Amino acid sequence: MFTLENIIQFIKYGLVGGLATVTHIAVFHLAAWKFFPALQKEDHLVKLLRLELRPIEEHNRARNSMICNVLAFMISNMVAYILNVLWVFEAGKHPFIIEIFLFYCVSGLSMLIGTLLMGLLIKKFGMLTTYAFAANIVSAVMINYAVRKFFIFHG
Repeated sequence: MFTLENIIQFIKYGLVGGLATVTHIAVFHLAAWKFFPALQKEDHLVKLLRLELRPIEEHNRARNSMICNVLAFMISNMVAYILNVLWVFEAGKHPFIIEIFLFYCVSGLSMLIGTLLMGLLIKKFGMLTTYAFAANIVSAVMINYAVRKFFIFHG
């Protein structure tokens, strides 16, 4: 049922998700630029910031993009958890350790699906890293809200 309370909660969830996504994107791109090369000269951020890149083979770029995504996930998911507990949902449906475990498991499953999709899109179709990364984010958002609302927190 769409109540005003549910609509406001979803808007708050969207804002928190947006901040977590910005965190994820920033960490991903920093790692893909400086630590595990995975960007191409055609990637939008590379063009915008005029980043200097090292050449990389496609299979290494696919692997490195997945490593960068895992690193970004760990950091951005903690941002999402903290902000969801403080502002969106009511914690306490489960003991803290179980709650954070479930939060990471659900997020991890959606991230795994998105990461595999990203790697596949790069490896099999040569897709630009930016677009493959966007497909990863869309797949995660679709899963997380419903599971967090109905199974992890007090809705």
